Amino acid sequence: MKRQVSYQWRLRETMAAHGMFSASDLAQPLADRGIALSSVQVWRLVTHTPERLSLPILAALCDIFDCNPADLIATKAENAAPRRTATGETGEPSAQIAPLRPKRARIRPDQ
Repeated sequence: MKRQVSYQWRLRETMAAHGMFSASDLAQPLADRGIALSSVQVWRLVTHTPERLSLPILAALCDIFDCNPADLIATKAENAAPRRTATGETGEPSAQIAPLRPKRARIRPDQ
């Protein structure tokens, strides 16, 4: 069975719990820990869910808020529902398609 994995970026909630309500409040603590980000990069880090995050930034955030990565990133994994076909059957799609595929033609140069 396939699993569907998702995550939620909880930096804004963590900031609010520590009394930081704007992205500019985070710029100086990051700079104090050697993380040089522009104001736009800090704003994106706070307002958007990052697809990629460097470990030094994650470590600095954990140090700033005295938390662990699980407090900043909430993960969720659940079984994916099997796909239904037009006939209402469920199952592996490749197993149902395989008999319908045509045979490859062989072209011989001597014929």
